[in-house]
Amino acid sequence: MIKNAPYRFSDFESIEITYGTPGEMLNTYNSKTRIYHYLTKDNQVLTDTLKMRDNDLLYLHRKAMELGFWNVDDDMTTARKDSTEGKQVPRYILKYTYKEKSKEVTLDADYAGTQKMKDAAKSTIDAVLTMIAEVKAR
Repeated sequence: MIKNAPYRFSDFESIEITYGTPGEMLNTYNSKTRIYHYLTKDNQVLTDTLKMRDNDLLYLHRKAMELGFWNVDDDMTTARKDSTEGKQVPRYILKYTYKEKSKEVTLDADYAGTQKMKDAAKSTIDAVLTMIAEVKAR
């Protein structure tokens, strides 16, 4: 989507992701603190320490640039009539932090906005979650 991102890897500081259902955003990872909280299939929240290598972070920076993450809307949530509607719909909050600025996107899995924007945000989120799984498997 875009070749020259307004964010440079030399200014990169961290990636943070939080995900779950809107009432229970229990899964979190911060590349700066290296702390990963995640919900198991047994509904237990476990804490782990995961260190992403510089190459992992560079890959995620470039993937965000390639997919056009910098151009997506910050708020990609679906409007709800009340607090019970969409209670089980997954929500993702992804934040890339750089020295001078940051980009944070909130995405609901059922977001009905522009498909191209949704795909760019979801693909970036998927790349981060895949990288977390790879780092955890090491």
